[in-house]
Amino acid sequence: MKIVFAGTAEFAVPSLRALHTAGHDIQLVITQPDRPARRGLKVMPPPVKVAAVELGLPVFQPERIRDAAAADRLRAHRPDLLVVVAYGQIIPASVLAIPRLGAVNVHASLLPRHRGAAPVAHAILAGDSETGVTIMRMDEQLDHGPILAARATPIGGTVDAAALTTQLASMGAELLVETLGRLEEITAVEQDDRAATVAPRLRKEDGELEWDIGALEIDRRVRALQPWPGVTLPSKRGRVKVLSGHVEGDRYVPEVVQVPGKRPAPAKQVLGDGPGARRAP
Repeated sequence: MKIVFAGTAEFAVPSLRALHTAGHDIQLVITQPDRPARRGLKVMPPPVKVAAVELGLPVFQPERIRDAAAADRLRAHRPDLLVVVAYGQIIPASVLAIPRLGAVNVHASLLPRHRGAAPVAHAILAGDSETGVTIMRMDEQLDHGPILAARATPIGGTVDAAALTTQLASMGAELLVETLGRLEEITAVEQDDRAATVAPRLRKEDGELEWDIGALEIDRRVRALQPWPGVTLPSKRGRVKVLSGHVEGDRYVPEVVQVPGKRPAPAKQVLGDGPGARRAP
């Protein structure tokens, strides 16, 4: 099958590698332009570009995939299928219509729950007992197309978003290859829009917490907002970043924290061991 792959984030890399290993003819890898890293000004390639170069695949980095030049480049390859995984831009209907078999997407939730840019974080924030991956046919609406396949997994009580994202990326890659192997035999099922929830992009202020929101909510946010934006809480040393911790009765106990400008360290070492050191009085 002749495939054009569109992806940017680390979540997409296992899917790209799995398609390559499965022997699919990946004609082109579309990814976003190199950008300055979050810290510092050094321009860095997206993870998908790094993987594509390692695999010897051609890379195309349009500023906007809806531009006519990007559509022309895709059309020139006459692909059977467009595979989109964590690309980071809405793909217009005019582009989705180019491949013979349309476009499919790997999404890190059990759709229609958690449509949007941050499904893994929002599954943890919502206290969901399980999440999963969905393979869907794409339409011009966000995470709205009919479902081809889905696979669920429990959300452990201590797992954070970074670890869960890694797990789902691997699950999604496996399910993608399985689905493409019988794509033309599968009858896609429309999503139930009445059951849909949204998972909007995270904001820095989502992690700026106070102790009075409660231990369970703090725990969910510490786990859900890793690695970005992270969580800060007030302490005797000012606001500190909380990297991990646990619920103990009705209070939240930080385990690893980070003072601005310092390395992560055990909370007891940084904040002391008194009750006022690890929670607001």
